[in-house]
Amino acid sequence: MDLLAPLHYSFMLQAMGVAALVGAVCAILSCYLVLKGWSLMGDAVSHSVLPGIVLAYIMGIPLGLGAFVSGLLCATATGWIKNNSRIKEDTVMGVVFTGLFAIGLVMFTKIQTDVHLNHVLFGSLLGIEKSDLIQALLSSGITLAIIVTLRKDLLLFLFDIHHAKAIGLNVKFLHYLLLAILAATIVASLQAVGIILTVAMLITPGCIAFLATDNFDEMLQIATLSAVSSAVLGTYISYFLNGSTGACIVLCQGFFFIIALLFSPKKGLLKGLL
Repeated sequence: MDLLAPLHYSFMLQAMGVAALVGAVCAILSCYLVLKGWSLMGDAVSHSVLPGIVLAYIMGIPLGLGAFVSGLLCATATGWIKNNSRIKEDTVMGVVFTGLFAIGLVMFTKIQTDVHLNHVLFGSLLGIEKSDLIQALLSSGITLAIIVTLRKDLLLFLFDIHHAKAIGLNVKFLHYLLLAILAATIVASLQAVGIILTVAMLITPGCIAFLATDNFDEMLQIATLSAVSSAVLGTYISYFLNGSTGACIVLCQGFFFIIALLFSPKKGLLKGLL
């Protein structure tokens, strides 16, 4: 077996690069979502983009734009219902995203498109087109730029919202900005791992880093390292297994999570036995 065989193909190298980029962006945002307690929000928004994709196809506009608007609509609707009813946020998210996902599935089956449902649900990283590559690069770049620029404000919003209000920060703006960043990151991830597996990329790296350290800067570094390593390794392994690239990436992340869960020096389940 030629272990270097995947590196001989340009499409494999391109897939590894895109997966690593998307993984890094998802990892950074994952740390914010885990600390904010918005892990389910990532699941909700990723599933709710399907009707937006179908409508964008009908209207002849970029699919990424439809996905972004649909995801943002889900997040906004969730917040509005939570603020105007007695229902808890996690319950609202479950109702909203399953409803939108069901609408999207019905629309997808009733409309003849040249977009295969499996590509939307599970990604098509090895066959990524130039337009999708540009979309992923732009979405990732914008997301990283916003997070770096407003890093301190977002941190204060996460850890002490009352202090953020007291010093004059617009917490409502930061709330919806974080939701918009989440939607943009999901759009960037769609081609890599699809709707269903995007949630793993938005949660697992942050969980791994949270188990490994209590320092936020270190958390960002560990999450990014684990995500990029999983992206490259998963893409590499998928070549030999002839399996879904996105699924292999997520399996690698799951493996790293198990290692962190068991052997983390501070929070690992086996820390007392070592």
